[in-house]
Amino acid sequence: MISSKASIHKNAKIGKNVFIGDFCVIGENVEIGDDCSLINSVNIQGNTKIGKKNKFFPYCSVGTPPQDLKFKGEKSYLEIGDNNSFREYSNISLGTEHGGLITKIQNNNLFMVGSHIGHDCQLGNNLVIANNAAIAGHCIFDDDVIIGGNSAVLQFTKIGKGAMIGGMTGVDRDVLPYTVVKGNRSYFENINLIGLKRKGFKNSEIENYKKIIQSLFEAINMKEFVSKLENNSKLNQNLIEFINKKNPNRDICRPLK
Repeated sequence: MISSKASIHKNAKIGKNVFIGDFCVIGENVEIGDDCSLINSVNIQGNTKIGKKNKFFPYCSVGTPPQDLKFKGEKSYLEIGDNNSFREYSNISLGTEHGGLITKIQNNNLFMVGSHIGHDCQLGNNLVIANNAAIAGHCIFDDDVIIGGNSAVLQFTKIGKGAMIGGMTGVDRDVLPYTVVKGNRSYFENINLIGLKRKGFKNSEIENYKKIIQSLFEAINMKEFVSKLENNSKLNQNLIEFINKKNPNRDICRPLK
């Protein structure tokens, strides 16, 4: 069902069984997949490709120009996967020339009221981004990350799989997989025990991972440390991959001294 009060460009591509409510505005280069739902007053612009079964609540702004003074109107993109939910006032920016020209969001994510996804972000699957969380440009989130309400993530930050960020946290360093960080400026509090148990890891695996993380904080050279780790578990594999791919100029969240 498409409301007669919606404004949809004639060149936009709309899939099957899509609901578009009153006062939605869809731009020329937008592609919306099957079974999506735009409740009302949703704005989707830019070179934006949206997969199947996504739901957009009122006043979402999707595929709009990035909040970046270096952006000069270059052709850039936004790509959204399947089965995501974008609550009221969510905002998602297009990519920029300086970040690969594309912002990408995978599948099964929840973006709560007022959440902001900056330009060139690469976000994984099964994320929960709570109310008014602001994610700056060029950030990379692995799967199963939870960001608490009113948190802010600095540009170019990488957050590992299964990490949890406490509410009102300023994240200015990279976050190791399956750890919990919080604070005015983010610090390591513990490993993410709840997240690990939900994923089915055994107590022995969790205890071993905790020891590895503590040892990592004491290491002089992180890459040298992980090069000596046995690649014999999913947790070790996640950690090794995270360290090897992270920005060498960005520190990780560490415990308070």
